[in-house]
Amino acid sequence: MHDEIVKIKGGRKGLQLSFAEGASFDDIWKHIEQKLESGSGFFLRGTLVLVPRERFLKEEFARLQKLFHEHGLICRTMGEEPEEEPAAPAAKKQKAASPAARKKDPHVQEMVVVNRTLRGGQEIRTESSVLVCGNVNPGAQIIAGGSIDIRGTCRGLVHAGASGDTDSFIIADHLMPTQIRIANLIARSPDHMEMTERAERASIKDGQIVIEPIER
Repeated sequence: MHDEIVKIKGGRKGLQLSFAEGASFDDIWKHIEQKLESGSGFFLRGTLVLVPRERFLKEEFARLQKLFHEHGLICRTMGEEPEEEPAAPAAKKQKAASPAARKKDPHVQEMVVVNRTLRGGQEIRTESSVLVCGNVNPGAQIIAGGSIDIRGTCRGLVHAGASGDTDSFIIADHLMPTQIRIANLIARSPDHMEMTERAERASIKDGQIVIEPIER
């Protein structure tokens, strides 16, 4: 299966998917299913995934929605994602929407996408999940309410599930941080670490942080 069948673009509200022209639904389905089943963190749990409205038949989109839902993601068509309500014209004197009505879907977790390397002294702090397309250098830190996925080498401080989410995890192509935190647990790296050839995932198992290799 070729990677170009499904193209992914990170945005402020989540991930936008586009597909190779002429790709069949079965090929698209298999490609996405393989990524989800691999547990590689290609799609972070709780992320909003947007697909082109006109790309699938109604039955196909329903199947795709169910697949993402089974892995803890929200799938919607582009243009369907929650938007802030525009202010009503004063002349109409409409009732203001209640705070509850203006709240975003609580099941949709926005993702912060960082398309650069984080250098020493730089910090990312958010209640969302974080995707970094670059390295996290010593002295840099990421503090996220959700999970953290680093498409590069991590040598800084990373804290996932900062609000107490023990299901959050940390993934990096090369995981060599000065300190890992998940929820209220802390793991420090040994003094000497060798760069591994495979990506690694840190998560909580049996009350402690465990690091294990994964396939991207």
